[in-house]
Amino acid sequence: MALKWGIVTTGLIAHDFVNAVSTLPANEHEVVAVAAREKSKAEEFAKTHGIPRAYEGYEAVAKDPEVEVVYVATLNTTHYAVAMQMLEHGKHVLCEKPLCMNEKEARKLITFAESKKLFIMEAIWSRFFPSYQYLKRQIDAGTLGEIKEVNVTFGFHLDSDRVQQKKLGGGTILDLGVYTIQVSQWAFREPPKEIKATGNLNDDGVDIEMKAELIYSNGVAKIQTSATKKLKNEAVIIGTKGQITLNDTFWCPISLTDVDGTVKTWPLPQARHPHFNFLNSCGLRYEAEEVRKCITAGQLQSDHVSHNESLIIAKIEDELRRQIGVKYDADSQ
Repeated sequence: MALKWGIVTTGLIAHDFVNAVSTLPANEHEVVAVAAREKSKAEEFAKTHGIPRAYEGYEAVAKDPEVEVVYVATLNTTHYAVAMQMLEHGKHVLCEKPLCMNEKEARKLITFAESKKLFIMEAIWSRFFPSYQYLKRQIDAGTLGEIKEVNVTFGFHLDSDRVQQKKLGGGTILDLGVYTIQVSQWAFREPPKEIKATGNLNDDGVDIEMKAELIYSNGVAKIQTSATKKLKNEAVIIGTKGQITLNDTFWCPISLTDVDGTVKTWPLPQARHPHFNFLNSCGLRYEAEEVRKCITAGQLQSDHVSHNESLIIAKIEDELRRQIGVKYDADSQ
């Protein structure tokens, strides 16, 4: 039986998500509705992707009786309100990262989802790539020994309003930093004991560069983000017996360099539309598969991006922002 998806809204990542889902079996996934603030955008999106219903306004998707789960791909600042609206109407939710603007919002959202016995997951798609699953198996098997260090950088020249403006929830910590944090957590599997961060803010008061050390009980993660320049964009996970490198697209890697120096590759399939807006976005299919697996099994959360894990990540983001002086309106509400 196909899981029935609703999509909110019609931006670049939403296109990529629906296109990626089209590579999955039609008897397992079906996109049945899309909503945007403007009806014309919803209709255009629906036509492109063969979606039967296009709505003006998000409430219509929440009230659509056929929709089982909603993919929320709105601006960072609206994740909490839109996801809450979907939960209130009994929909499961896959919400783009960051789950919310801060830990306080994330905790309220997750608590509400649990009270309604609905599935919710932060869309940390990286963790469902075969490369991440392979890395996890290697760590579990003790192949790397005890994890001692993670070195990860993520930077591009990004001048979009979405990254540069505070009112849109901008800043590299929420846009890029979430990826560097999650891969550190994937390796160390505990909250950091201490965090040391520095950064640079733009005139609007959001971070355009950040460097930090996440200090764990037996090691350290050195993370760096930038919206001003391209960085190496790789993650190196170092243990007492060896290391694995998620090569130069660590947030969506289709290859890695294993402990023995060999490169392992997992190619992505062809999608209905050849054009994706973002690198390796066909890999969004993997998180969609996880959502279906969890919902079908009656699970309210994924083992790979658990509720507690999203709260730890949000808490780390909050502390990074506190140390370098980034404050959003949501922090004082």
